[in-house]
Amino acid sequence: MMKKILVTGALGQIGSELVPALREKYGTEAIVASGIRFRPVGAVTEGGIFEILDCTNVDEISAIVKKHDVGTIYHMAAIMSAIGEKQPEDAWDLNFGAFANILKVAREHGCAVFFPSSIGAFGPTTPSHNTPQDTVQRPTTIYGVAKVAGELLSDYYFARFGLDTRGLRLPGLISNVTLPGGGTTDYAVDIFYQAVRENRYSCFLEADTRLDMMYMPDAIRSIMQLMEADASRLEHRNAFNVTAMSITPAELAAEIQRHMPDFFMDYEVDPLRQAIAESWPDSMDDSAARAEWDWAPRYDLAAMTKDMLETIRTKLT
Repeated sequence: MMKKILVTGALGQIGSELVPALREKYGTEAIVASGIRFRPVGAVTEGGIFEILDCTNVDEISAIVKKHDVGTIYHMAAIMSAIGEKQPEDAWDLNFGAFANILKVAREHGCAVFFPSSIGAFGPTTPSHNTPQDTVQRPTTIYGVAKVAGELLSDYYFARFGLDTRGLRLPGLISNVTLPGGGTTDYAVDIFYQAVRENRYSCFLEADTRLDMMYMPDAIRSIMQLMEADASRLEHRNAFNVTAMSITPAELAAEIQRHMPDFFMDYEVDPLRQAIAESWPDSMDDSAARAEWDWAPRYDLAAMTKDMLETIRTKLT
């Protein structure tokens, strides 16, 4: 009988779409969704097993792992980059401290672990174009510091204890399910809602700020594909660069205008998020992921924009 899969942060941006995908693939009863609270009530909380879990409490994690005979943990609980700069101590406690708890419990119970690192794990001294898989990582945000520490601790647990730890450096994620949650790349989600509602958008990043992005269906598929990959092929584990498109706000607006010619975008730049964005790469080299577990995105800018507009229109009408 298959051991269960625990998803922390199941009500967040990634978790709210990862949980249904895992339930569809492995069966509803095989997935234990969890979060710090029960709200919002919806498909994740009502569609299967849901547990209240504070990941900063190692005993709570251990109790749920034992209760449900968990064999794999997808640790998605996190505070996003821009919010983290306003609450750095809280961000460290959750983004790193809670993950250290996850690894401790995983070692005790022999669980495999997925860790979502980020483009935020890089910094201003990282090569910004075609950023290599193995390169300088000196981030300037607490979010990024916690991600680098998480990558290193994951590698340590694999090398020292043989724990099956795997992770991805995810780019900015564009979702048609969850609303923006305080991330630096959130403009690429909010722009679609404002385009459909108001036919205009005020962007908090400058027009030519180039960042890697990925449509959420590709992100969910990449996470599940990595966890199913043949371990003998993995030279890297924590964490693989993955990406689908490298775009600027101006390029995204132009693509939306192909579908909505009257759409207008101006700029009200947020200095904090602009500074964070400028410290990140404009494109990542994901050749290691392609070589070691056959990663390939399905959505480019055009396909993503078409699907987002159709979905958001349906959602708002």
